[in-house]
Amino acid sequence: MAKNGFKVFDSDMHIVEPLDLWSSAYMDAKFRAHGPVGVRSEHIRDLRLKWPGEVLKQGVKFAGHNWEEGQVTYRSHHDRGWSSDVQLEAMEMEGLDMAVMYPSRGLLVLTRPKLDPPLAAAIARAYNNWLYEFCQRDPARMLGAGMLSVYDVNDAIKEARRVVNELGFKAVFIRSNVVVGKPWHDPYFEPLWSTLEELNVPLGFHEATGSSSPQAGEQFDPNFGLRRVYAQPLTQIMGMGSFLAGGIMERHPKLRVAFLEANCGWLPWLLWRLDEGYEREADAYMEELTMTPTEYFKRQCWVSVEPDEIPVKYAIDWVGSDHMVFSTDYPHTDSRFPEAVSAFLELDMTDEDKRKILWDNCESFYQIEGVPAVGG
Repeated sequence: MAKNGFKVFDSDMHIVEPLDLWSSAYMDAKFRAHGPVGVRSEHIRDLRLKWPGEVLKQGVKFAGHNWEEGQVTYRSHHDRGWSSDVQLEAMEMEGLDMAVMYPSRGLLVLTRPKLDPPLAAAIARAYNNWLYEFCQRDPARMLGAGMLSVYDVNDAIKEARRVVNELGFKAVFIRSNVVVGKPWHDPYFEPLWSTLEELNVPLGFHEATGSSSPQAGEQFDPNFGLRRVYAQPLTQIMGMGSFLAGGIMERHPKLRVAFLEANCGWLPWLLWRLDEGYEREADAYMEELTMTPTEYFKRQCWVSVEPDEIPVKYAIDWVGSDHMVFSTDYPHTDSRFPEAVSAFLELDMTDEDKRKILWDNCESFYQIEGVPAVGG
């Protein structure tokens, strides 16, 4: 398959988990009564979770043309249970040759402060077991990114080994907003970064709008529109600082990290700002670094491009296109499905840049070299 002559690899396509995933047989039996359930409402893409004993907030607002369009676009997908067949159909509609699957409700489930670590680990295992079965519909095209719980870093390490060695997943992911009160460059996480290096598995550093832990943009609640503008990019900006200037990449030169679902138009400013900090204050606060933050980025990091992200041309001008990947964000509220790929192809960049972003860079990040595109 090819879209206008381009192979297409979606770095960050989403699935929609069953409402009862964390109370079903996928969940360890002793934790089933303690896991959350998905909320059913008039909104067919309602991703809220209800935990045992919790009272949901009242007055949730479902309105606006974007919500109404989504109700129409995804009605059939919802009615058919967001199944793996539906996922493949969506891939066909977009012209995707391959995609890595990330969660929807699963982006929210491990953000609660002080979540019991064994319960959090069970939630991650249940999701990963379910996702493995989901991807078996076409494992050559549907690739899994494993959920890790960082409430106990040893649980994250154990699960990373399991999803790579037993389930064959091509990546692992964590949310970028802090949930355990420690920045990502804290020594607490060092064993995890070492393990990912050892496994040669990339990290999808992902963000979403909404979190039970503190998150950039939360001061705008209940204005979801304003929160969405700020939450993902600002949280990723802070996370990237830990990796580039907090010493993670210096200590772990083989670690690969993609900063997903947060745009890339801010990248030139951030890299310039971090390099300026390195130039002025490295001897006092960044003494561990041996290169500029931009050099670490070019060596080990990728960032995702939204299908209609017009400012991408400025990011390409600053840092080049070799470390940018493409995402449809299906089926979330800001996806352009089923015209995401078409929208991307209209952006102001060369065909060579498009080829790199749509396929080559994703292939390099996930290390899927040698796997042919369907029909290619």
